[in-house]
Amino acid sequence: MSNSRRQLLAGSATMATGALVGCALPAGAARSPQTPFDVAQASVPIVGSDQVFPVRRIYCIGRNYAAHAREMGSDPTREPPFFFQKPADAIQVVVPGTVANHPYPTLTKNYHYEVELVVALSKGGRDIRAEDALSHVYGYSLGLDMTRRDLQREMGDQKKPWEIGKSFDHSAPIGPIHPVAKVGHFADGAIWLKVNGQTKQSATLKHMIWSVSEQISRLSQAFELMPGDIIYAGTPENVGPVVRGDLVEIHIDGLPNLSVKIV
Repeated sequence: MSNSRRQLLAGSATMATGALVGCALPAGAARSPQTPFDVAQASVPIVGSDQVFPVRRIYCIGRNYAAHAREMGSDPTREPPFFFQKPADAIQVVVPGTVANHPYPTLTKNYHYEVELVVALSKGGRDIRAEDALSHVYGYSLGLDMTRRDLQREMGDQKKPWEIGKSFDHSAPIGPIHPVAKVGHFADGAIWLKVNGQTKQSATLKHMIWSVSEQISRLSQAFELMPGDIIYAGTPENVGPVVRGDLVEIHIDGLPNLSVKIV
């Protein structure tokens, strides 16, 4: 073997040994894995705290108000609940008392609003019983499930997943999280949405087909829920389009209103 070949092998062995030594940790020690770049953690402010609520997953329930189910072409008396997801970074935090600019997304000519109660979980689990489910809730907020309706319908007509209609940048505006200890649980109360001051959606939370506890229970049969998961709990009837320049205001009794302007 030539001298240059021996030197190359020796150098490689030294580098490998150094790498292993560099990775070695004392027994019981823990170190965060290193990544080649940073990825931002989606989070939502918590009312009355300097802490923020870290968002792990966004679950949404479809057609959870009977009248909305009918306007979307379904029979609410026969249809079991179904869920879909949005990426965690679809969150757009909206501060009460301000008007947040909400960008009109690409690829759509039929952009819809959907006002919803939002549930934030601090405990997870599988096969959670409905009677135990509310103990997993950290707090509540209100939000919008914004939808590229034309793309959703086009994909549905083709029997294809309609993620492109629901899961896109800024598609989940949300207000700060209100801890249960301060606001209690939400089973009733008005929920409404206005566009340019005109009421478009108006119902009460008791009109939900599946309650918050039932939603958590059903979800936990399909997924292992975790702290940081949030659930958009469905929208009432009369969803409809917005265009650039429209001002959208949403309300749930017991929570501060939120406003966004479509830009």
